[in-house]
This record gives sequence, C-alpha cells and structure tokens, in this order.
Amino acid sequence: MSTADIGTLQRTATGFEGRLTRRLDHGADAVWRMLTDPQAMAQWLAPGNIELCTGGAVRIDFVDSGIVIDSRVTAFEAQRVLAYSWSSGNEPERPMRWELAPAGEGTALTLTLQIPAGEDAAKACAGFEGHLDMLAAALEGVPIKFPFERFLQARSAYNAQLAG
Repeated sequence: MSTADIGTLQRTATGFEGRLTRRLDHGADAVWRMLTDPQAMAQWLAPGNIELCTGGAVRIDFVDSGIVIDSRVTAFEAQRVLAYSWSSGNEPERPMRWELAPAGEGTALTLTLQIPAGEDAAKACAGFEGHLDMLAAALEGVPIKFPFERFLQARSAYNAQLAG
C-alpha cells in the first residue's frame, strides 16, 4: 500500500490529527444518508442513531466488540458538516468531523479525527480507512465485511508516517 492510498496523520500539541478523504461517485444526498440514516449506517459502520442537530444525541453500538459511542453532535450543517466525539462516558474526547463538498458529479468526503496523546492513532485511522471502504461499497449497493487486510496495511502505513 502506498501512502497515496491513505490519509495523513500528524502529531499535534494534544495528540494526533488524522485526515482521510474519499472521492465518491455519488451526490451529497446519498453520501449524507450513509452518514446519518440508521439503516444505512448499519451497512458500513455499526447500528446507531444520530439526532441531526447541534447538541443532538449520538449513539453507535459496535455490538461485536462491546464498544458503544455515546456523545453529542458538536457541529451540524445538513448535507455538509457533521461532528461529534468518538467516545463515551468518562473517556477522553475524540472529536471527529465529516465534511462533504461537491467534486465534479460526485462528492468529496473528508473525515478529520482528533486522537488524544497516548492512544494508537495509526490504529484509529486505519480502522476508519476500513470503514470508509465499507461506506464506498455500501453506496454501490454491495456492502462488504470489515476489510481486515486493508486495516493492517493502512495501520503499517500510518505508523510509517508518524516515524518519518
């Protein structure tokens, strides 16, 4: 896997920032639905529900791993921006921001992750690389299982970014 196949990961004053971008051959309506509709989210992320307003509740349940995300929407602009923390309870804040922008006849989707110092930032970004592959497949109507090989390759590439 080349570094062109993944996003960027860099150190910040408080931890790490990952930025992952996908160019999708679907309009913003379809991509937004994948990010916000409970049935669509279950195809590529996990079962969950997001109240679509600033301050709205976010609950995403990764049943297989026992991880539950329970947070609040921190930024919301319909079909453009959705932000919330990828954490629950007393865990550290892990802000994430989804941004959609027109890209020709499709949509550019950018995910920005803030990862606290001391956490495995390469693992977090690699996990989202896998989920973004799942999102792209779900948009095409062919949902896939989590691509573990892609995760392993991306994790190695992100670790190389941090080392270099």
